[in-house]
Amino acid sequence: MERDDQLRLYEVVADQLKVAHRTVRALQVPEGVRMALTRKLLVITAAAKHDLAEAARRLEQLNADLDEGRFPKDV
Repeated sequence: MERDDQLRLYEVVADQLKVAHRTVRALQVPEGVRMALTRKLLVITAAAKHDLAEAARRLEQLNADLDEGRFPKDV
């Protein structure tokens, strides 16, 4: 049963990452901001391979930041 839960969590995180990548691509922000957000998504993707629960938490926080218009500074 635990394995099934883990597989479901992988599926949910993968779907949320796809949506987050689409959201970032569609944002009307400077290229430096878009690159910073893309790097965050890549870090979350890599983290999912080692600690899925932590990656899900980080993705949830990033999605909340995007929803509220909190973006990294232009670099």
